[in-house]
Amino acid sequence: MDWILMIAGLAAALVAGVFLSFSDFIMRGLIQAPASQGAAGMVGLNRTVYRSVFMVLLLGLVPVSGGLGLFALWQFEGAAPLLTLVGAVIYLIGVFAVTGMGNVPMNKRLDAMDGQPRETADYWPRYAQRWTRLNHARTFSSGIAAVCWLVAAQTV
Repeated sequence: MDWILMIAGLAAALVAGVFLSFSDFIMRGLIQAPASQGAAGMVGLNRTVYRSVFMVLLLGLVPVSGGLGLFALWQFEGAAPLLTLVGAVIYLIGVFAVTGMGNVPMNKRLDAMDGQPRETADYWPRYAQRWTRLNHARTFSSGIAAVCWLVAAQTV
């Protein structure tokens, strides 16, 4: 079981790294561009992410999180079950739920504005600020999940 926790932890760390890139410099770069160009860049990124390795990791960790959380209740002793369960809950809520209920609807709204420069220019500053704030939460959550699973792997 320790190798599954290790792989899940490394995958969550990779997800955290992608989110950190957006929080650290990608969004800041897009925000510095004129609104129409920043928004167009973000729409392009959002359209390409669906066919990426990142999506395999992001979505693949959802059933893995659930499975690890359930399995931890029956198989581990000591600190490992708590760490595994905490990592699973944090990933499912702080990454998957925030993405599905926050970032994705905003991405869809921005995409629907493609070709409407005035609406896009009005929406872009609010989008960029809120989307980035939500992304900070996803960065933190995936990083904490990674740490929980990697530490649990060492204590199994």
